[in-house]
Amino acid sequence: MYQFDIAATAKPDLYRDLLSALDALTADEPDAVANMANAAALLWEYLPDLNWAGFYRVIGSELVLGPFQGKAACIRIAIGKGVCGTAAATGDTQVVDDVHAFPGHIACDAASRSELVVPVVRGGATIAVIDLDSPSPARFDGEDAAGVEAIARLLSDRI
Repeated sequence: MYQFDIAATAKPDLYRDLLSALDALTADEPDAVANMANAAALLWEYLPDLNWAGFYRVIGSELVLGPFQGKAACIRIAIGKGVCGTAAATGDTQVVDDVHAFPGHIACDAASRSELVVPVVRGGATIAVIDLDSPSPARFDGEDAAGVEAIARLLSDRI
């Protein structure tokens, strides 16, 4: 069992600590599923005000559900559809303050109000997305995006 001392309140410090913990967990583990599972667990445990944290993997022309924490989720999402599909198609982080205002939003959990989706890119291609949902509007900001982007970069060769 792993024990991490992650108690930072300032977002940059929190994400620095999460990145360090995730590096320790994944550095010597070659299994992509194990690494995604531990990443989802860390994000779920240490980021406040989430109702879902996990991965969608790029498989062919769609995103397929990967390891996550939270309620049962949509299993397949077409690339280009919804917030996750948009992030996968564009390669750009999506910070959505109000998911109900996002054209084509896919509601896997009606309680979700805001969302952050960060592409995981390897060799110039998106291989997965990290998806965080919150029941609070405008939960995510630029500091969250930067922190999760650093996590995605770390994981790009480990999943």
